[in-house]
Amino acid sequence: MRIALFTETFLPSTDGVVTRLRHTLEELNRMGDEVMVFAPRYGEGPGSYAGARIHRVHSVPFPYYPQVKLAPPHPGVARALQRFRPDVVHVVNPIILGLGGVYLARRRKLPLVVSYHTNVATYARFYSLDFLIGFTKVATRLVHNQAHITLCTSESTMSYLQKEGIRRVRLWPQGVDAQRFHPDLYSKRWRRKLTDEHPRERLLLYVGRVAAEKGIDRLKEVVEEVPDTRLAIVGDGPARRDLEKVFAGTRTVFTGTLRGRMLSRAYASSDMFLFPSTTDTLGMAMIEALASGLPVIAACGGATHEVVADGESGIIYDPARKGALVEAVRRVLDDEALREALGRGARAAAEERSWENATRTLRGYYDQARRMA
Repeated sequence: MRIALFTETFLPSTDGVVTRLRHTLEELNRMGDEVMVFAPRYGEGPGSYAGARIHRVHSVPFPYYPQVKLAPPHPGVARALQRFRPDVVHVVNPIILGLGGVYLARRRKLPLVVSYHTNVATYARFYSLDFLIGFTKVATRLVHNQAHITLCTSESTMSYLQKEGIRRVRLWPQGVDAQRFHPDLYSKRWRRKLTDEHPRERLLLYVGRVAAEKGIDRLKEVVEEVPDTRLAIVGDGPARRDLEKVFAGTRTVFTGTLRGRMLSRAYASSDMFLFPSTTDTLGMAMIEALASGLPVIAACGGATHEVVADGESGIIYDPARKGALVEAVRRVLDDEALREALGRGARAAAEERSWENATRTLRGYYDQARRMA
C-alpha cells in the first residue's frame, strides 16, 4: 500500500504524536508499505525515517508556542503528491499543512483518513485565544467530516467527537515498545543525576511537553509537602523558563528533552510517575511509564481511566480536590506492598499493548477508506 501521511509535527520534534508516528512508520515498513510523509521543516530534521521519504515544507514558528511550526500549503506539496500516487491519504491533526492534505485528497477523490490527537479548542484557553474556541469547534467538525474515516486515540475522545457532530469515528489503539521501556533499564548513574546526587530519596518523574496546559505547576506541592522526595521534569516547551522559577528552591531537576536509551533509563530509574494533565487525548508518557514498571499517579480527566487501572497499575486522583495529589503520593510511598503491586500491574498492563497490533488495526482502516472512496 502507498500511504501519504500529512502531519503538523514530526522529527526532530518530540511529543506523543511524533512517538506514535515513528512507531507506526517502523511497523508499516516491516509490513511492506511505502510511505511519504509531508511535514514542516525543522532545522536539520531527517529526510527519511524507517524507509519513509519526508517531504519538508517551509514553516514559521507559532508565535504563542515557538516550538510548533506552521507550514502553509505550497505548490510543491501537490506536485510531490501527484508523483507519489498514494492509495490512501492520512492527515494527522489538520491545522495548516494538514488542511492542504485534506483539500488535495478530496480534489483527487483519494481515500482520506484524518486522525484527531489534540483538543485545540481546549488548548486555546491556555494561550489567551478564547475567541477562537467556537470557530475551532466548527472548523474541526467541517474538516473531519470530509474524511472517509476519523481516527482518535481513546474512547473518551471518540465520545467527545461524536457529540460534536463528527461522523465515522473509529479507535486507533494504544501501543508501546515494552522492550525499549523496561524496568531492567534501571541505572544508578541516572538515578544520581535525576535526584541531584540524592539517590536514596524517592524519585518522582514527569515526562512530556513543558507547557501551560499540562498543569505541571501542581506538582510543586508534592515536593514541598512529602519529605524525602525528589522531582525530575523531563521535557521542554514554552513554559520551562517560568516553571524553573516556580520550582526554584525545591528538590526539582529539569533535564530538558531526553531521547532513546536516556529516556528509557530515566523512567526505569524512578519510583513513581506523575501525570497532572487533564487536557490530553491519551497521554503516551503514561503508557511508557507503565512499561517501565512505574506506578502512575494521574489526574482524573481525558483518557486517564483508559490507560491507568485505579488501584491496579496506579492511582487516579481528583484534581479539583485540594490535597488529593499529595494524598495519593503519600499513600503509595508509605505502603511498600502497594507500591510493588502497582508496579507489577503497570508492567502487565503495558505488555498487553503493542505497536504491531495498533498498526494492523490502522491498516484495516486504510482498507475500509479505500472501499468507501
